[in-house]
Amino acid sequence: MSGDDRDMDFEQVVMPHLDAAFNLARWLARDDHDAEDIVQEAYLRAFRFFGGFRGGNSRTWLLTIVRNTAYTWLKKNRPRAVVAIPDEQLAEIEDVAKPMDEEIFAKADSATVRTALEQLPTEFREALVLRELEGFSYKEIADVANVPIGTVMSRIARARKQLQQCLNARGEK
Repeated sequence: MSGDDRDMDFEQVVMPHLDAAFNLARWLARDDHDAEDIVQEAYLRAFRFFGGFRGGNSRTWLLTIVRNTAYTWLKKNRPRAVVAIPDEQLAEIEDVAKPMDEEIFAKADSATVRTALEQLPTEFREALVLRELEGFSYKEIADVANVPIGTVMSRIARARKQLQQCLNARGEK
């Protein structure tokens, strides 16, 4: 593949997902400027390794790179921001298939929802953003996060529950 072909393919395959990449990075970093740095680094990595991309879901491939870049950046710049959730806590799920209560979100303003989302542990926030804001399937989230689907389902269920509790506590009933 010549340099021009490589550039064109990269633009066609990866560039359409720039908004999703920034959205994920922003929610993980909780800061627009940091998210820009993360996305820039992730796109440089994606370009560098684009020759190894063998087709398939380019959005999942790219957001995996964004996620890994974000966690590396967070560990380096904000080591306390990355919190691992023990597996035994993930088992405490009641109903993983239950969707978020749309009525709560309809009544809550966007700033309140954003504040509530930012309070979630990083792994929960990541899973919820990918599912609810980016429309990823459980399998796609599992691929991006490199965890089993059951873990994804647990994280999403716990994130929804914590988000709902936070919004209820703020009087968004």
